[in-house]
Amino acid sequence: MSAFETATQFFHACESLKGWDGCKSHVAEGAAFTAQCEPLVDIHTVADYCEWMAGLGKGPLKGCTYEIHAAAYDEDAKTAVFAATLTGAHTGDGGPVPPTNRQTTADYVYALTMNDEGKVVKMRKIWNAPWTLGELGWV
Repeated sequence: MSAFETATQFFHACESLKGWDGCKSHVAEGAAFTAQCEPLVDIHTVADYCEWMAGLGKGPLKGCTYEIHAAAYDEDAKTAVFAATLTGAHTGDGGPVPPTNRQTTADYVYALTMNDEGKVVKMRKIWNAPWTLGELGWV
């Protein structure tokens, strides 16, 4: 399996809310996570991000969906990039306030750096969190 195929499988597992158990076979041990947005400031590993995402989609944004708009792989940088949109409504339990029943359509990008074994070693999430939180009525 190519690194891009593994990255694609990881993306779908993470966005399908499979949590760490559903993602870990695609990820190198200790893989790092970074994001420059407030809700994810304390998340530093891919494992923790996978669990955060699963909790979000099984809790406050229960039933959320995603759509990939573009995907590419840079062989020289060993990096897969996915541009996507998450759609969900705060109808479930959890979140910073009681359910608002408001919906978000949140654009985001994953940049997944792969190692020589074809596994994710670093994940970057590019996301305008304030926009999403505002749409949901969380700020």
